[in-house]
Amino acid sequence: MKRMILGLALIAAAIGSAPAQTTPWLQWTFLPESVMNEIIGESSGENAWNMIMETGGYDKNRPAAEYESMFYETKYFFERLKEYGLAGSELVKFPGGETWDGVEGELWEVEPMKQKLASYRDMAAMLLQGSTSADVTAELVWVGYGRRKEDFAGKGVKGKIVVTEGSASSVHQIACLDSGAVGVISMNSPRPLFDPIQLPFGGIRGDQARNLPAKFAFQIPPRDGEFLKKRLLAGVRITVHAKVVTETRKYELQDLTCFIPGTDPNAGEVIFSAHLHEGYVKQGGNDDISGCASIMEVARTLNTLIKEGRIPPPKRTIRFLWGPEFSGTIPWVKANKELMKKTLCNINMDMVGEWLSKNKSYMCLIRTSYGNPHYVNDVVENYFRFVGEGNQEQLQNRSNFFPVTHRMVAPTGADEPFYYSIQTHYGASDHEVFNDWGVQVPGIMMIAWPDQWYHTSGDHVDKSDPTQLKRVVVIGAASAYTIANADDEMAIRITGEIMSNATRRLAHQTVRGLEELNAATKENFSTAYRMARVYVETALQNEKNTLETVAQLAVEKKKVNEYIAATKKSVDQIAKTELDVLERHMKATADRLKTEPASIQLSDLEKKASKMIPKPTEKVKANGYGGYREFLPQPQPGAQRREFPRYDRGEMQLLINGKNSVLDIKNMLDVQSERRADLQEIMNYVETLKTAGLLS
Repeated sequence: MKRMILGLALIAAAIGSAPAQTTPWLQWTFLPESVMNEIIGESSGENAWNMIMETGGYDKNRPAAEYESMFYETKYFFERLKEYGLAGSELVKFPGGETWDGVEGELWEVEPMKQKLASYRDMAAMLLQGSTSADVTAELVWVGYGRRKEDFAGKGVKGKIVVTEGSASSVHQIACLDSGAVGVISMNSPRPLFDPIQLPFGGIRGDQARNLPAKFAFQIPPRDGEFLKKRLLAGVRITVHAKVVTETRKYELQDLTCFIPGTDPNAGEVIFSAHLHEGYVKQGGNDDISGCASIMEVARTLNTLIKEGRIPPPKRTIRFLWGPEFSGTIPWVKANKELMKKTLCNINMDMVGEWLSKNKSYMCLIRTSYGNPHYVNDVVENYFRFVGEGNQEQLQNRSNFFPVTHRMVAPTGADEPFYYSIQTHYGASDHEVFNDWGVQVPGIMMIAWPDQWYHTSGDHVDKSDPTQLKRVVVIGAASAYTIANADDEMAIRITGEIMSNATRRLAHQTVRGLEELNAATKENFSTAYRMARVYVETALQNEKNTLETVAQLAVEKKKVNEYIAATKKSVDQIAKTELDVLERHMKATADRLKTEPASIQLSDLEKKASKMIPKPTEKVKANGYGGYREFLPQPQPGAQRREFPRYDRGEMQLLINGKNSVLDIKNMLDVQSERRADLQEIMNYVETLKTAGLLS
């Protein structure tokens, strides 16, 4: 019996790790080799790298004139659009607001010696955003991490500048706003052992409720901060002079857009996105100038190939959008509601240029959630796999002329494998604007992670790699062109690819279920078995929903729909096999626990939820991104959890599609999250949405 249980687990685990079982000499793509060769040959990692060098080579103090005209990065990329002759090249402006601007920030030790400790000119991250103008000479006081008020007791920080290895923002709150210190110097860094000179981009703020304005805060690298720390701990009295000049600037939101026209205006569109700005003080070579440069190179590559007749023009339009993260993408999407209705999917590039081995990172494909199932996931995954398997030397090919079967290396780039990872949904970038309930354009993200210089002063072009950029451009261009030019035969091929990948994904859920049973006790045995089945049954529904989306590519609908329907039945059979595995394992687990086999029985609440199928109304998308929030009541104090659950309301809303029951929604949330959802909270929120007229 134990051998049987182990055997089943090993079989399921082997199926779940199928990507590792490759055929060394076979890597395939949706596009024919002739088209792939054109895309690979034309794309330039160096061109993308040069764009990062020009706009993200170093952090700079943004001149005041930029706030009144066009930001440097915006102007540079706009000029590239015109240079490449891209159709519809346009600068679109939206109302902005006001932002902090550092003008000058100097920190000098004046006693017992004269030396510069920090300068805004040297490193923009040295002066924290939110600092206010000051001209102060004061003594330094060491406060350690400064996490609690007790850390400041008896140190007499009033009228002095505190030095900390803790967070500048939290120390500023306690030391300056609560205890009368005039400023903060922090040596805090997210990765001091990896890079002792990097500084995080951060900020401080005042307390409006108490009418207390912010003071100022400097950061110095841990490498230099250690000298200051040791001297202060040794009792050396140190006096410094701090001079800070800051302004508040008005700004407007500036978006850039262009497109590659399709031959059929009614066939739909694919849209790329990347953010040029993440605030106007924090600047980043990889985050996200690399994404902006990459989609620009995608646009140039495809436009060149089409104009020169090297590949046919696509049937569907391919559109490109650059702008401030969220704040620029949101108004553009809201202003283009009609365009969003015919947009098939979004490919968002955020932090894609990282030199993978230097960053110790993987190139990640972040899939859509169950609430926005779409074939774009499997199309992009196809090209991730092609580049990944094609750029590693496999042992079986060592004697061939080309042991690396599809070597893709930029002339000045690294010659190394393409480390990649296919991952579940994660937000926090512009694809979430498209995934929003009020828009419902399925959006994926391409991102390198981890990034050892993320949101720090070290995020410069020297962390980027032309080879990585070239590969990212190839993946993006090939994926978009595949969808944009898809016909019935391509739709059938994509359907088959989804079916193949579904086998692996369902097997992964089986492994989850096996582990749920392996950890079960007598007390939670039935619950464990139920969750094991939910993993597979819910994933099955997502796979079938994904297959249905391929129909939007079809011209001869009947033929493609029949193929999709037959494929869904095949996926049903795969899931049945997986569920049979779980049932056998459940019985074996019952024997191990010396109890009766588990039976699944729904509670009264679950039975009620299984019969409730909420359907969204037209009000959901009437006002575009986030517009549905206008109809929602403001949560009352104490009612937040009941009426507005804590977990992912955005995903919960997307799962309301007129097909899923409330119980289905709970199960789909549970499968995608480490934390189990509360069914009553979901039902309460559904009732809130119903009262608001957002669903029936």
